[in-house]
Amino acid sequence: MGVSTFSGLQTALKGLLAHQRALDVTSHNIANQNTVGYSRQEAVLGASRATRIDAGALQNGAGAHLGSGVDVLAYRRIRDRFLDLQYRAQAMRLGGLAAKARGLEGVEVALAEPGENGIAHRLGVFWSAWSDVANSPENSATRQVLVEQAGALAIAIATLDAQMATAAQHAAAEHEAIVGPGGEVALIADEIARLNETIRSSVAARIEPNDLYDRRDYLLDQLSALGQVSVTDLGDGTIEVAFGDAALPLVEGTTVNWPQALAEPGGKLGALLELSQPGGLIASYRAELEAFAQSLADAVNALHTSGCGPAFFTYTAGSVASTLAVAVTADEVVTSATPDPGANEIATAIAALRGGAPDTAYASLVGRIGSDVGQVRREEANAEALVAAVQDRRDATSGVSLDEEVSNLVRFQRGYQASARAMSTIDEALDVLINRTGRVGL
Repeated sequence: MGVSTFSGLQTALKGLLAHQRALDVTSHNIANQNTVGYSRQEAVLGASRATRIDAGALQNGAGAHLGSGVDVLAYRRIRDRFLDLQYRAQAMRLGGLAAKARGLEGVEVALAEPGENGIAHRLGVFWSAWSDVANSPENSATRQVLVEQAGALAIAIATLDAQMATAAQHAAAEHEAIVGPGGEVALIADEIARLNETIRSSVAARIEPNDLYDRRDYLLDQLSALGQVSVTDLGDGTIEVAFGDAALPLVEGTTVNWPQALAEPGGKLGALLELSQPGGLIASYRAELEAFAQSLADAVNALHTSGCGPAFFTYTAGSVASTLAVAVTADEVVTSATPDPGANEIATAIAALRGGAPDTAYASLVGRIGSDVGQVRREEANAEALVAAVQDRRDATSGVSLDEEVSNLVRFQRGYQASARAMSTIDEALDVLINRTGRVGL
């Protein structure tokens, strides 16, 4: 087929438009350098469809293709799906460890060990008060001090139990706020479903909605910190999102299936369940505190009642730590099974409980909590390092490098200028051809 006289102008125009679009994409990248979740984009340039022309006689009539310029073939988003999977797996682990660490730190603060406000210190003062009574069994002042120190110890135990219960309640409330109506999971799921619908329409219209893809991936990153996330591409631009161990996918295209029961969701939600549920971590601490309180009360009561005196401590079975109280007055404190006011065998025996089963039980609880807190902090630090490492790799792939983008600006500017120069040259040639051809003397 023949070639239009103006085909050269069209070719140069394509070069102008293609390099203008490339400059626009580069400017978009620079503008979003600090946008969280943004993936850099590039305009993919390629030769446009060539024009077939008939060859001259010297080419034996074989014909040829004449290039027609350049087109933007696609606006490509630079993203590595494998790194996304790695990041979300590590984000889930970090989300769980961070929530667990915050919950255990609350328990550690309530424990107040070592320190004068801790139970260990008050327990030591309590045993010392019994030693003072044994040394001066007839002294009513030492007995009054004993009763006061015993009361302070009981209050400290009840306070620690209440603070542990509060920590568990806070974890449960946070979990409910996340998974409940209007919570973080529901909001993320709803937005992903809406994005799916918009993306599907764009893909059907052969439009690449790169910024919408970025927003959806960012939401998936946020969701992965809350629990285990798996994503299935449905082929039409939409995705299916499975969350935790829910029976149904959280998002199926444009449909949201929430709320659903979660038993072991992983991530932050899994940690909050571990902290708050019956039989969970904080519940196990309270059970150990309960056992310590009962061991203390029973050991002291057994010796105190052996002298025909009343029980020194009272409590309610099943909730010893929260109900422990001193049941005697200073005058009712028994120091001996004999009527001799100077006898002290019972007071001495109770003072000798120092370092025994109650102390050991409480030391075991403190050691366990300290070990758990230390372990989760180490794991959290390790998880943070892994997340940062994966994020660095993602940034190296998808992040915007100003140096690279400035280089692209110069490159595309040169291409634009060259295309403009080619258009000017062709325009001058056509001017000569159209306006001057055939004029004598020119």
